[in-house]
Amino acid sequence: MRITVVGGGIVGLSCAHRLAEAGHEVGVVAAGKPEDSTSAIAGGLIYPPGTQPADRVARWTVAGVAQFRRLGAPGVRMVRGRLVLPEQTPEPAWAAAMEDVVVSGPALEFTTALVDTPVYLAWLAGRVAALGVRTEYRTLSSLGEVDAELVVNAAGLGGGALAGDDSVVPVGGQVVHLADPGLTEWVVHETDSAVTYVIPHGRHVVCGGTEEEGRIGVEPDAAVAADIVARCRALVPALAGARVLGTKVGLRPHRPQVRLDRVGDVVHCYGHGGAGITLSWGCADEVAALAGS
Repeated sequence: MRITVVGGGIVGLSCAHRLAEAGHEVGVVAAGKPEDSTSAIAGGLIYPPGTQPADRVARWTVAGVAQFRRLGAPGVRMVRGRLVLPEQTPEPAWAAAMEDVVVSGPALEFTTALVDTPVYLAWLAGRVAALGVRTEYRTLSSLGEVDAELVVNAAGLGGGALAGDDSVVPVGGQVVHLADPGLTEWVVHETDSAVTYVIPHGRHVVCGGTEEEGRIGVEPDAAVAADIVARCRALVPALAGARVLGTKVGLRPHRPQVRLDRVGDVVHCYGHGGAGITLSWGCADEVAALAGS
């Protein structure tokens, strides 16, 4: 079958990979290169923060963690860390996907994948190309512009507009990169009003973050960056002397629930919010199943 995947971020590339592996003739249409996508800005910690629907997200997370464990891809490491949840939060359904989960009060300690997203995306794009997938860079105003037997709408923030779905909204996320002083664990501290995270990748640490619903621009805010650095240094004192390397902003494609379904000759796969990397392989498996043989 001739299939075109619309979207060249981590979800789109994972879908293209699975579909090409299944023997389909696959092409990708993307508005920009993978290194310029929102995926490339993400912290890369594999767990799905607050993403719905919970049952499907748990299943996709199990598949994703298993895939990252066995990939042996550059930029991917299995690392133990600590997630501190707000008081009275029940253990999330996806926790079963993680290795050696230990519950200590409001904290969950477990091993999961850390993905250095620019490194991993370059590898994934190379793997997709090696499978014979050709990528075309252009912006679509309609899915009807695509000449294919099946179209996969994995266009991230643009996926809603292409589907006529106004429930997708941008949620801005600013991060700061600090020099890595040799951290061996990741830490996420969730409260009812904010999430602070420290995700080490060897040469740099991704520190965050913010959730700014409706944000449009991606110009970093210096005051927000200073607040992120202060929060992360308070959470991990070893960062006290770490040099600031830079700050970036990405626009997450938020939807009340991830959409993954087939309508005629279109498979929709968008609205992953901040969990696109975590859910990428599980969703790609389901997209391939919906495409059929």
